[in-house]
Amino acid sequence: MLFLFILGDVLGAGVYALAGTIAGEVGGAIWVPLLIALFFAMLTAGSYAELVTKYPHAGAASVFAEKAFKSPLISFLVGFCMLAAAVTSAAGLSLAFAGDYLSAFIDVSPHIAALMFLLIIGILNARGIRESLGANLVMTLIELSGLVLVVVAAGWYFRTGEADLSRTLTFKPGVSPVLAVLGAALLAFYSFVGFETSANLAEEIKDVRKIYPRALFAALLTAGVVYMAVGVAASVVLPTERLVATSAPLLEVVRTSGLNIPPMVFAFIALIAVANGALLTMIMASRLTYGMANIGLLPKALGAVLPKRRTPWIAILVTTLIAIALTMTGTLEKLAQTVVLLLLFVFLSTNIAVLVLRRDVVQEEHFRVPTFLPMLAVASCLVLLSQQGWETWIRAGALIFVGVLLHACTRVKLSAKRKPS
Repeated sequence: MLFLFILGDVLGAGVYALAGTIAGEVGGAIWVPLLIALFFAMLTAGSYAELVTKYPHAGAASVFAEKAFKSPLISFLVGFCMLAAAVTSAAGLSLAFAGDYLSAFIDVSPHIAALMFLLIIGILNARGIRESLGANLVMTLIELSGLVLVVVAAGWYFRTGEADLSRTLTFKPGVSPVLAVLGAALLAFYSFVGFETSANLAEEIKDVRKIYPRALFAALLTAGVVYMAVGVAASVVLPTERLVATSAPLLEVVRTSGLNIPPMVFAFIALIAVANGALLTMIMASRLTYGMANIGLLPKALGAVLPKRRTPWIAILVTTLIAIALTMTGTLEKLAQTVVLLLLFVFLSTNIAVLVLRRDVVQEEHFRVPTFLPMLAVASCLVLLSQQGWETWIRAGALIFVGVLLHACTRVKLSAKRKPS
């Protein structure tokens, strides 16, 4: 069940919407940046596997940062980067939802559709969502079925004699393949994020020191294999120009394959994948905001809850409004890059924390990665950071600045209350 939980967090929305954008960066060899992104994700996953099994009751990245660096500010920034990444991801997913997948059912302005989508997500969030691993299993199987369907459709397309396998080894003309792959890997990395949230389940896992690493690596490898198969399938069926021209590239693959799958069926699967990802992300964002407010890291007002439902309504309202505002600042591609940038700071902290905490010896045996792997993970994060554009740095910097400002105001107010009158 842990394997399926992690797989459900990783799979789905990113590749459904970004396959065409990745093709626009690298050409027909979509699987190559996906392979590089998988390698980078596995490096950082090694650090999470060590820290979660070493401190199975510690929680997530911000707690690891506090243990390693003994700095409340660094711990806050790591936690806030996760929060900002979640809200930005929801904004990007709302744009993915409002694109060509939705147009298979209704013709509506993408920005209006994204606005309505986020408002509905906010209302559902405020009503209270009782989640279970059983529900996650159903959603994961639906998301996975859509991706498998793309691969089957490509196999069927070979019957026509028009499938072009050579496109899978073709890179974008006029651009260095290495630079193209690195730029595309930045987007592909967005399709692998989500595994880091599994660190919060450490206390719920029986025999965590044995089970967690196995489930984590198996889920990432499974997602990687599926993603690369989908990338190959997309290139075999469609030329790069057609993949780039649509915001629903996988739907176009199914349509062209001749498999006679009703487009609305696949569009429905894709919309479920996107909607489920956005809902889970906004639930996490609002609860993280609520938790940070309760321990004095953010303004106390963000910790207010509805009397009957006990849901953090102000945190939900604020995170929803920020997500709506972010949809106006860029495309899905730009927002995905911002999510990756914010999470790279979190991953940098975790990878460095592994090395710093080697001096902290615990009695219990735990998973341990070779020292050179966290070092490689740090290098991979720096490589991906170097591929970010100035617009992405400004958007991420503005979000972090707002967080620091709120944190500073909260600290000042708390200090004033503690002073004797």
